[in-house]
Amino acid sequence: MADTKYDVIVLGSGPGGYVAAIRCAQLGLKTAIVERELLGGICLNWGCIPTKALLRSAEILHYAQHAKDYGLKIAGAIEADLEAVVKRSRGVAKQLNQGVTHLMKKNKIAVRMGEGTLTGPTSLTVKGDKGEEKLTAKHVIVATGARARDLPFAPADGERVWTYRHAMTPKEMPKKLLVIGSGAIGIEFASFYNDMGVDVTVVEMLDRVVPVEDAEVSAFLEKSLTKQGMTIMTGAGVEDLKVTAKGVTAKIKDSKGKISETEFSHCITAIGIVPNTENVGLEKLAEMDRGFIQIDDYGRTKSKGLWAIGDCTPGPWLAHKASHEGVTTAEAIAKELGNKDVHPHPLDRANIPGCTYCRPQIASVGLTEAKAKEAGREVKAGTFPFIGNGKAIALGEAEGFVKTVFDAKTGELLGAHMIGAEVTEMIQGFVVGKTLETTEAELMQTVFPHPTISESMHESVLASYGRALHI
Repeated sequence: MADTKYDVIVLGSGPGGYVAAIRCAQLGLKTAIVERELLGGICLNWGCIPTKALLRSAEILHYAQHAKDYGLKIAGAIEADLEAVVKRSRGVAKQLNQGVTHLMKKNKIAVRMGEGTLTGPTSLTVKGDKGEEKLTAKHVIVATGARARDLPFAPADGERVWTYRHAMTPKEMPKKLLVIGSGAIGIEFASFYNDMGVDVTVVEMLDRVVPVEDAEVSAFLEKSLTKQGMTIMTGAGVEDLKVTAKGVTAKIKDSKGKISETEFSHCITAIGIVPNTENVGLEKLAEMDRGFIQIDDYGRTKSKGLWAIGDCTPGPWLAHKASHEGVTTAEAIAKELGNKDVHPHPLDRANIPGCTYCRPQIASVGLTEAKAKEAGREVKAGTFPFIGNGKAIALGEAEGFVKTVFDAKTGELLGAHMIGAEVTEMIQGFVVGKTLETTEAELMQTVFPHPTISESMHESVLASYGRALHI
């Protein structure tokens, strides 16, 4: 008979859950993980990774269609094969799912496939194909994630009204697409389908796209997407959405209060998430706020032995935040179980980067200029455009900029904001800098390699202090 008693049981195998399980195993804890669908959770199977595979296909298509800009000629028609694009994306997801399966075996983590329900802080039942199994542990980590929020008047049907899961495996290419919401998910799918040749309209309730980003980044992105052919409606809302034989009819109120009806072939709703915390047995075990499990800095809930991490807890709802929480919580549990060699550190939410993989890409960390001023900080902010960067020009990617925000009195790096080619690969430099509590002096004295787009990071720091060299 299989073991049913563990040091730690992790409920959910997304980037928070499976990382927590691995770290627990590394620390010598007997660990099990419970998953109802696919190892790797939403991120690996339906989110972060397969969407990037789709976006890569769209990026290659864009470059092929603009080959003449690079002095190249491509004979014959250039077009997208939707079925092949989706097949490649699903293949990438499958490969990573198999990778997580291998990691579970490598770390001797017991995998229980089925629906897990807590029966107490440190016990649960798992209903799978082989019936019901009861498991107990010294500690349980809830990592059940979240799902897309539906429009109250038009829930997703998978045919005409899509969430990200439907948009990732479309049965047909949309002719005219409505995207409701301009956060990371909405704007990435808008970018993907626009590059694939679809007529795209984005409706955002707030007064600018990607509203969590710095205002300069939002303005630059809207201008860029509009130039690419998208219709961007900010300060607008979808009042009603009706599915018809040909698609959907949307009643949209624009920023001036005017209401109009427009026909679309498909609609993607990207209006936020709902935590997967119903029917898990949490009602009497954890403090909840709008469905999200309330935790301390190490992942503890109000019940001894019960922990929570990832998208089922307060935001930001990002895979890398969930993974970091997984490590912190695993180490906190190990310490409680007597391991004196671990020293868990709470997550510093001010140092969590955000990345959006539209074209152009967006990356940021820390405070925007406006938020820094709202917090009462006297700031020095500087922007350096990619048009002043030799590598960006050589790559044909001169669209974008880097902006840095410093405390004028102390020189503390408060935030960094980027838009342009490959900025999602560059932001980590500023994340490390903030983690090490760097000031403008260390960044100015750092030698950046030439020629690289990352030199724009250095120049933005110089620009914050009126010392930019190449603009």
